[in-house]
Amino acid sequence: MAWLDTSLIKTGWACKCPKCKKGDLYASKFTMNLRNQCPHCGLDYTKSDLADGPAVFLIFILGFALVPIALILDAFYTIPLWGHGILWTSVTLILTLGTLRPLKAYVLALQYKHLPWDQKNKQSNSSPSTGKTDSPKNKDHDI
Repeated sequence: MAWLDTSLIKTGWACKCPKCKKGDLYASKFTMNLRNQCPHCGLDYTKSDLADGPAVFLIFILGFALVPIALILDAFYTIPLWGHGILWTSVTLILTLGTLRPLKAYVLALQYKHLPWDQKNKQSNSSPSTGKTDSPKNKDHDI
């Protein structure tokens, strides 16, 4: 699995800055709001565009995993409908709230690696006379 960058996964799971891997991404442990910039290296997080990507990934991943488990459990054990409602709502909420922050941090790290939204990259790609960027491609990778 040469395509899988484990350092990005570790950085995302730790919710650390993708540039310095030291500064915290979130203002506190109990919020989903990113800081405006890294407190350690000063990377500007406002340039990222996370939108609903991490939440949509979780909807697909958890839906794909939990629906078959619920059907298999129902086939082997007789659980009333209200029991399924309480059980699977609780499991889904716990898994979603537990993994959304690291997944959001992982998507931010992927964007930092593959998109030139860092201020230094934008300044090095811009021409001094017009201020426009040469191309949106990352100089490290040929697409």
